[in-house]
Amino acid sequence: MKLQGVLEGILFVVGDEGITLKSLCDTMEITETEAKNLLKDLREVYEDDNRGIRITFLGDAFKLTTKKEHKEYYQRLIQNPETNNLSNAALETLAIVAYNAPITRLEVEELRGVNSSNLIRKLVAKGLIKEDGKSSLPGRPNLYRTTKEFLDYFGLATLSDLPKFEEVITNTEEIDLFTSVYKDEV
Repeated sequence: MKLQGVLEGILFVVGDEGITLKSLCDTMEITETEAKNLLKDLREVYEDDNRGIRITFLGDAFKLTTKKEHKEYYQRLIQNPETNNLSNAALETLAIVAYNAPITRLEVEELRGVNSSNLIRKLVAKGLIKEDGKSSLPGRPNLYRTTKEFLDYFGLATLSDLPKFEEVITNTEEIDLFTSVYKDEV
């Protein structure tokens, strides 16, 4: 097994949270020196001009990030109407913010049950939600709320035009999440 490939997969899986050197060593069952050498080697691979990502050390964690020199392309992607479709996860996050604003990222994650930092960043970049002050909770996390662009996107005059939460709940059908409509091809 190639440990560099394992490292790359781990960095992808941890996403925006990143991973500390100690956690990396524990997960891969390697020494700190081995981990540092693997990180150095993979970092060199990513420094090639043909690569779009790099390994960055931010805070106390290693993570995959995009290259700054490609920023103009990422901005075009976000602003392109063809790529502005919202995933179900993004719609779910938007609904949580719309019905519970102002709300912190952690509160959104508690309601969704999954990490939502990347989605929140994308929704802020698309202008559908915005930071709206700081919470009084420890660490003073950012509070989020929907924007005028959110209202325009969904054709709403005000947030009071959203369906009542009780109406949404009573109209849902039970969905079997463990049965796929797709069949494996033989």
